[in-house]
Amino acid sequence: MTVPVFRFAPSPNGYLHLGHAYSALLNQKMARESGGRLLLRVEDIDRERCSPELDAAMLQDLRWLGITFEEPVRRQSEHFPVYQQALQRLTDMGFVYPAFLSRGEVRRIAETTGGGIQHWPRDPDGALLYPPNDRKLSQDERTRRIEDGSPYALRLDMERALAAIPAPLSWHEEGAGESSVEARPQDWGDVIIARKDVPTSYHLSVVIDDAAQGVTHVVRGRDLFQSTSVHRILQHLLEIEPPVYHHHALILDRDGEKLSKSRKDTSLRELRQAGVTGQQIFAMVGL
Repeated sequence: MTVPVFRFAPSPNGYLHLGHAYSALLNQKMARESGGRLLLRVEDIDRERCSPELDAAMLQDLRWLGITFEEPVRRQSEHFPVYQQALQRLTDMGFVYPAFLSRGEVRRIAETTGGGIQHWPRDPDGALLYPPNDRKLSQDERTRRIEDGSPYALRLDMERALAAIPAPLSWHEEGAGESSVEARPQDWGDVIIARKDVPTSYHLSVVIDDAAQGVTHVVRGRDLFQSTSVHRILQHLLEIEPPVYHHHALILDRDGEKLSKSRKDTSLRELRQAGVTGQQIFAMVGL
């Protein structure tokens, strides 16, 4: 039998909070109960927001909680060539194109097309779907714009990718009863899978990393449930066996909103400095 492999994969772009503590502790609990392994992955592809100081603080918080994981820690910033290979493979298959429209330009197109912006389709996170304009550009025009220094992102041609799938996609979801969930990557439109200066995105790197680390069970927050549809289509195109998924409930603030680094919600670091113990954190997150 395959030994279950779990992973906790935070980003060092802010201090960890109670939501991270819950996810990390739950991963450790499930790994121990199943006789599995627990890995740590540092998702630091955003080199502007991530820093060595936040990385070190994150590791300190995890050790304070009593989280033990295997070494070495995988850091995404050390594996850009691997993501580049996967990106090139998708490009060679004709599933990737350079997209030049800014958010403002997408919004203006939505406002002036058909029924206006209120009727323009949005992805599960509420963002306007990218219009098909850049799919229609000739290769010469794409090359000219890139050579002229136009900013761009690399997007997945979702329509073409879906046409290459012989049957509907799904994933195995554990938690509130085992079930098969239909994947709906079409709801996301032409998602970004790489940037001009970074050969990957969250969606691409997480798929590659889980495969590279042999992860069998992805236990993460419910806010990433819908993103699994994007991961499933990338797994199919890259011939990667999907893991089992478990999307857990989120730790919410007093207003019912999920905790956020960007809002600087109370961090584990602040709680530790205030005298809260690691054992008390268990009770605070319901474990």
